Amino acid sequence: MSEIIRLEHTRNYLQPGDVSAAVGQWKSYVHQPERDLWHDYEWGNVHWYCCGNPLEARALLDTVMQAMSPRSARELRRIVSRSDAIWNLPSRPYDADGR
Repeated sequence: MSEIIRLEHTRNYLQPGDVSAAVGQWKSYVHQPERDLWHDYEWGNVHWYCCGNPLEARALLDTVMQAMSPRSARELRRIVSRSDAIWNLPSRPYDADGR
């Protein structure tokens, strides 16, 4: 945790609290209903302009993990991987009969 705070104070692309905000934004996004995720994929989301793009938040997390020591990156990766696992779940098959 202290390494994240140090990075947020020493990197020009980070502000204090950016990493925890990115983790929360990514976690919140992947827990949305699949239809909302599909709509965002197809059309985008106008709220991203004011509230932040969760895909950019995930990219920021990758950048931060690369800047961290291996041990700290592993800890952050463990947290982020829980949301990634939800994001990567396969879709349920479409059943034309409605069963």
